[in-house]
Amino acid sequence: MPTITTPNTGIEIFYEDHGDPSHQVILLVMGLGAQLTLWPDELVETLVGEGFRVIRYDNRDIGLSQKFEGARAPNLPIQLLRKKIGFPARVPYTLKDMADDGIGVMDALGIESAHVVGASMGGMIVQLMAVHHGHRLMSMTSIMSTTGNGKLPQAEKHAMEALIAPLKGMDEETLVAHGLNIARNIGSPESEAFPFDAEAQRERVLKNMRRSVYPAGLPRQLAAIIDDGCRRARLASVTTPTLVLHGEADPLVKLEAGEDTARHISGARLVTIPGWGHDIPLPLIPRVAGEITAHARGI
Repeated sequence: MPTITTPNTGIEIFYEDHGDPSHQVILLVMGLGAQLTLWPDELVETLVGEGFRVIRYDNRDIGLSQKFEGARAPNLPIQLLRKKIGFPARVPYTLKDMADDGIGVMDALGIESAHVVGASMGGMIVQLMAVHHGHRLMSMTSIMSTTGNGKLPQAEKHAMEALIAPLKGMDEETLVAHGLNIARNIGSPESEAFPFDAEAQRERVLKNMRRSVYPAGLPRQLAAIIDDGCRRARLASVTTPTLVLHGEADPLVKLEAGEDTARHISGARLVTIPGWGHDIPLPLIPRVAGEITAHARGI
C-alpha cells in the first residue's frame, strides 16, 4: 500500500503516483470529505498523456490516510458564532496543517517543486500552500473554490443539505443512495452538455464506498474550513502564477466565489464554464485538463 509519513507534520498519507518520474509534477488535492478517487482516472490519464507526472492523495482524516479517531470537531453553530465575534474555537487541525501535509507529500517523495491543483476545499488548501510555501509551487490552479469571505453568496440550501446530511445507515444500498443524492444536488445540472448517467454514477459511487467510508472525518475537515476564515488579505501576498476555474452553475460554491478568488490574487486568470456545477463531469475532462496543462506550461 503506497503510504508515506510526512516529515513535517508526521501524518500518514496514502497517495498514487502516475507517469514518468522525470517529468514535471502536478499535485492534485481533493475537497471536503472526498477521497483521491474523486479526481477521475480519465483526468489523471489525460494529464499523464500530456507529459506530466501526476500525484493524487487522500487528505488526512479521509480515504486511506490517517484518521483522527476520537478527536471532536466543535459544534458547528457554536463555532460559527465564536468565529463571528472573534473568539477562537479548538479544532483538531487547521487548513494550514492540511496544506503542510501536501508539502510533506512532496518532501517525502523528494519533489522540490510542483504545479498544485485543488478542487473545492482542495482549492483552499493549495491557496494556503501558495501563501506559506510559494517557493515550492511552479503554478497553482484553484478549482470551484473560494477566498472564504463570509459575505459572498452562500451555497444553495439543497446542495449544502445533501453534502452534510447524516448517513441513515451503513449498508451498501444506503451508502450508494447517499452518494447519488450528493452527486445530483451539487453536480452539474443535467443538460445536453452534461447528461446525468445514473448507472455510471452509481458505479463510481459504489467503487468509492467500497474503498473507504469514514463520515467522522467530514465535520473535522469542515471545522478546519470555518476556522481558517477569510483568506483575502493573505492571498494578496501570493506571487505564484494562478489559474482559477469555476462553473457558472455551481450550486455549492457559487460563481462569485471564484471571481473573488481571482480578484484577490495578483495576476490570476479566471476561466468560467457555462453549465458546470460542483463536480468534474467526464465530458468536461478534456477542457479542464487543457486549461491546467496550458497554465502549467505558461501559455
